[in-house]
Amino acid sequence: MDQSGLATFLRTRREALQPDDVGVPPGQRRRTPGLRREEVAALCGMSTDYYSRLERGRGPQPSEQMLTAIARGLRLTLDERDHLFVLAGHNAPARTTRDDHVNAGMMRILDRLEDTPAQVVTATGETIVQTPLAVALLGDQTRFTGLARSVIYRWFTDANERTNYAPGDHPTHSRVYVAQLRTVATREGRGSHAAALAARLCAESSEFAELWAQHEVGISYTNRKRILHPQVGMISLHCQTLVDPDQAQALLVFTAVPGTEDHDKLRLLSVIGSQRLDASTTAASD
Repeated sequence: MDQSGLATFLRTRREALQPDDVGVPPGQRRRTPGLRREEVAALCGMSTDYYSRLERGRGPQPSEQMLTAIARGLRLTLDERDHLFVLAGHNAPARTTRDDHVNAGMMRILDRLEDTPAQVVTATGETIVQTPLAVALLGDQTRFTGLARSVIYRWFTDANERTNYAPGDHPTHSRVYVAQLRTVATREGRGSHAAALAARLCAESSEFAELWAQHEVGISYTNRKRILHPQVGMISLHCQTLVDPDQAQALLVFTAVPGTEDHDKLRLLSVIGSQRLDASTTAASD
């Protein structure tokens, strides 16, 4: 681990980031260039003390999980991320299509969607990052581990996953998920994560196995999604998808037509989500 090199790299990347780059209000006049350490720590999901020690060259060797969070928080490019890992004494992650590093441009878009449900997902349905309103709408989909990280796997193995959608929409979701996974598995090959996921689901879910045997591809949703929320009821939203250049990740953005009941429900959900966040923060500090 090159502590000095790591510290310098972190500081220069932090100073290169401006508040507008990450959706942070400029606030009062800043005495130093770029973001403050506490702002970067919040973006990375870690304590200010931990991040500050790394930047001062006095921190412990960060884990690969911590480095992934730092790379995302600092909006690093793939080359910068790889450099960060090497400075911290780790091998650079393999650049596969199942990569948790979010494209820097996509993260900049996400930063400007603070009041909109939006999330970045991989080709196999693993949610990498969500806006607060997406968490309020769909729940925290980043908390899962193992195969359960994939919404496709959860859809066919965990009945709770289907509670967010009207029962009448379930068959469509099932067909779309299977068709999407088949496309990815074919593109990535037999030894891929997508192929392994499909094989596991064929063994665990008769519904999946039956649909998989039909070899359907090219099935997709309309741009309307009906989401059944436990507190505000049914919400009909437009879902727009932005796919990154490698087709490895997609940004999903959910919107409602202003002036409609769905739009009012989304605004109410924003308030409910904020109250939950405030309550959890208060509980954590007690």
